[in-house]
Amino acid sequence: MSTVSGYIEKIIYRNESNGYTVLSIEADDDEYVLVGTFNYIAEGEFIKANGNMKLHPTYGEQLFVDEYEIIEPRELDSIQKYLASSAIKGVGEALAKRIIKKFKMDTLRVMEEEPERLAEVKGVSAKLAKSISEQIREKKSMRDAMIFLQKFGISMKLSAKIYMEYGSKIYSIIETNPYKLADDIDGIGFKIADDIAKKVGITADSKFRAIAGVEYILSNAMLSGHLYLPDKVLKSEFLELFGENIFDFDSLLSEMQMERRIVVKKSEDMNIYLVQSYYTELAVAKMLIDINIKAKYDIGKIEEKILKIEEKEGIVLDNLQRQAVIESISSGLIIITGGPGTGKTTTINTIIKYFKSEGESIALAAPTGRAAKRMSEATSYEAKTIHRLLEITPNVSENSNNIGNHFERNEDNPIEADVLIIDEVSMVDIFLMNALLKAVAIGTRLILVGDINQLPSVGPGTVLKDLIESECFNIVRLNKIYRQSVRSDIVVNAHKIMTDEEIDLSKKSNDFIFIKQNNPDNVMNSIISLIRDKLPTYVNATTNELQVMTPMRKGPLGVEALNLFLQNRLNPVSSQKKEKEYDATVFREGDKVMQIKNNYQKEWFIYNEKHLPVDKGLGVYNGDIGIIKEIDTFSESFTICFDDGRVSNYEFSEFNEIELAYAITVHKSQGSEYPAVIIPIYKGPSMLMNRNLIYTAITRAKRCVVLVGIPEVFFNMVQNTSEMARYTGLKSRILELVMLSKED
Repeated sequence: MSTVSGYIEKIIYRNESNGYTVLSIEADDDEYVLVGTFNYIAEGEFIKANGNMKLHPTYGEQLFVDEYEIIEPRELDSIQKYLASSAIKGVGEALAKRIIKKFKMDTLRVMEEEPERLAEVKGVSAKLAKSISEQIREKKSMRDAMIFLQKFGISMKLSAKIYMEYGSKIYSIIETNPYKLADDIDGIGFKIADDIAKKVGITADSKFRAIAGVEYILSNAMLSGHLYLPDKVLKSEFLELFGENIFDFDSLLSEMQMERRIVVKKSEDMNIYLVQSYYTELAVAKMLIDINIKAKYDIGKIEEKILKIEEKEGIVLDNLQRQAVIESISSGLIIITGGPGTGKTTTINTIIKYFKSEGESIALAAPTGRAAKRMSEATSYEAKTIHRLLEITPNVSENSNNIGNHFERNEDNPIEADVLIIDEVSMVDIFLMNALLKAVAIGTRLILVGDINQLPSVGPGTVLKDLIESECFNIVRLNKIYRQSVRSDIVVNAHKIMTDEEIDLSKKSNDFIFIKQNNPDNVMNSIISLIRDKLPTYVNATTNELQVMTPMRKGPLGVEALNLFLQNRLNPVSSQKKEKEYDATVFREGDKVMQIKNNYQKEWFIYNEKHLPVDKGLGVYNGDIGIIKEIDTFSESFTICFDDGRVSNYEFSEFNEIELAYAITVHKSQGSEYPAVIIPIYKGPSMLMNRNLIYTAITRAKRCVVLVGIPEVFFNMVQNTSEMARYTGLKSRILELVMLSKED
């Protein structure tokens, strides 16, 4: 049995569902890796752990923990961690240790009252001693608060954030209602606040705790796409969270209603919303109805102009396409929906040409950078991300700390366009739709385009589906597959999937291929053969332009396993390539990676052949894919060249913004298109293995899709129409407002 104790430096891996955690601690100038099941635990806490040391063939010696104890930091430890946290310029970890060793509990007094004595410490000049003293005096209030927060296992970074929010009020908040932190501070959820509350001595049956628990459950539900929860579901999760019935649930909800923390809407069930969610949904419904204005036009003249465009462009619109163009001219709002090959692009291009001929200004946008790029290529007009269109701008506090973003375009500063066309609307969640509609002035025509059969948005809501199902707006459903698309089995089979028609997997096809394999190893070997050897020349594309797409992250053919396998085969370890390990992932020069969060302030450049910058801008977006061109261990930075030619520099601390992208989830592929797509078809959770997912995956392929795996699993996916239901009320809000307007 071995015992180690020290500060938790890093949570390497944590499974929130069962508490299984891998973490590293620093103890006695050495570092240990601990493996075990822990209740809530955080970086910065002091842990004492007992267990058995075992040698892992890859990760080295690890302590498998049998029992552990979290120890409240001693004041001296807290002071040392504060000094080493970069809060005081010129003082790093090594110097902080030397200062503490010299002055012990007298450290802060010496810094404030006798700063010249700091020069007694090796590495401290008289000038640095003066600077340290000045900073200590200036930051006394913040320092005291950060050292105080250390007692609760809160990291220095998070402590600084808390202090910036509350200042000196932090002491009373922690002692009376630490759950307020979960309301106000990004990065502190219910579990952290609850852990602080226990340490402070707040009782388990505290009303603050109960309220915070309800808000935590409702906020967490949004991660699964829900805007509300039925009261029965909420109550079940509430009891599961607290483990016992120590609160009067109905009285609690009534009190939260009175305090305007929640909204309760009666239908078959009592539906419980967070206030922000409900009023966002209501605002979206109202704004959609407000812009849905029908104007009188001479349809004959419109049709004449459309005919001229058809003759000039050499196209022939079908009746539904022509209806879509006419409705876009005579309506404030129109929704155009349809699957692949049904002429959405032709319809949009005709609409653009019509309004251009009328001298109207047009703006095009899509939810992601890749979707906007596709839209630009299809229309030959610039398309922006919705965030860029709304001119996202960082919020800056008086202390110059970046604390979020806001949109410059809103009801007071609307988008300057006569016509606004938004593509891939199935990817737009309720909050982004709310921000967009705020910036659409009444009188601007709004044209929403999307495929209702695609996977829903990552964020909460099912906006496109709710709009269409309300039947309160002009909706044109394009359903004719055009001649050039009929020759594509990708298009034909995608439509068969949605119409329950039989698909012949044995058919010899040029662009829809199924390779039977019965186990994960054989599937992986087929994938590497396809992506490295066979498909690049077949579809005239590079290996990096092809995309492996899988339904899930975990499992033998999930994203994590596939990325490790493909990285080893396509970009193996080499003395010629630098690499950096981050969060148990090795990133190597030459790796294909994806940006996984929007970074609106990330600077990028485009270079010419002589490596001179010819363009620059700001913004790298979730879903952007590129190659790591260089890793610089000296400057602790790396460079990514994205597939549209933009080049961005990152610090090592920003590795949390990227992940390997040899394989990606189908959800991450939305709005994108690739020359060829390879999809492993293997057993997985039924909630993921459904019709919408396989339809979305197949329709991401431009020239060829190859499915590798078990035919029965593919057919089961096609038959599985039970996508996970989302609790949303946008359709109900629209119908309620329409009914009210009729009564008026």
